[in-house]
Amino acid sequence: MENRREFIKKAAAASLLTMVPTANLLAEEFNKTQKITILHTNDQHSRIEPFEPSSDETYSNKGGFARRAALIHQIRQQEENVLLLDAGDVVQGTPYFNLFGGDLEYKLMSQMGYDVGTLGNHEFDNGLEGIKSRMPHAKFEIVIANYDFTNTLMEGFFKPYKVIQKSGVRIGIFGVGVDLTGLVSRDAYGEMKYYDPIEIAQDMSRILREEEKCDLVICLSHIGYEYQHDDSIVSDKHLAKKTSGIDLIIGGHTHTFLPQPEEFLNAKGKTVLYNQVGWAGLFLGRIDFHLQHGKVQKYTAYGLSDYLVDGRLV
Repeated sequence: MENRREFIKKAAAASLLTMVPTANLLAEEFNKTQKITILHTNDQHSRIEPFEPSSDETYSNKGGFARRAALIHQIRQQEENVLLLDAGDVVQGTPYFNLFGGDLEYKLMSQMGYDVGTLGNHEFDNGLEGIKSRMPHAKFEIVIANYDFTNTLMEGFFKPYKVIQKSGVRIGIFGVGVDLTGLVSRDAYGEMKYYDPIEIAQDMSRILREEEKCDLVICLSHIGYEYQHDDSIVSDKHLAKKTSGIDLIIGGHTHTFLPQPEEFLNAKGKTVLYNQVGWAGLFLGRIDFHLQHGKVQKYTAYGLSDYLVDGRLV
């Protein structure tokens, strides 16, 4: 327990605070109704190009980075406050990863203007050396709160969370990852320590709410939606129900196609929203939050039928 708490203190201290505007500007923005548009992906798995008809009839000519980029650009033209987030497993799955080791995926994500991402288990497929070599191509923050990289070559590299301010709204984003035991060779992550994502998520929520004064708290989770064969395995459903203070959990790892974002009641009986949009960049998740006086008043959730990634609205 002490090790975990000490880790959280050190990690949180390493996250630099966002500069806060003057009091007058904050008060002016605080009284407005603000709309924050959250766009998100998960488990892209190096799907740079759309699926070919010969390889997959179900997803023929769907997915790929270019079409998603066109849709993201379209939404940014329409909305003022947009955040683009990813819940991990950016790499592995096509020859592009075998050839370029993940560099191309992160270069393209940077060009698309991703704001924050987290780590999936496949990010470790080429070991910590592979992660370190591709990180210079990520021109956006990658956050992970429950992996402790002390005594590894990635020590001090990742922050647990990122605070972004949009039109006076403070948005805190943190990441949690799956237990790598049995998923990744021990040699691939060395002395990295894994901490319980539920305990860490609650710590992060408290820090973001109380210390960072965030109005909106988002968790990027790569632990999986659910495990029906064994409910004892930590999942996003557990995370949603056993924590408090989180507004939105963006999930990954299980490649779950949710027709619509789901609502859960958290540990204090308040609503937490959850979404996961399959894999391979086939769909783009979108949720619009409407806030006033620093509080979420309502949200608009878009389902899979609303946003197919083919460069247009369905």
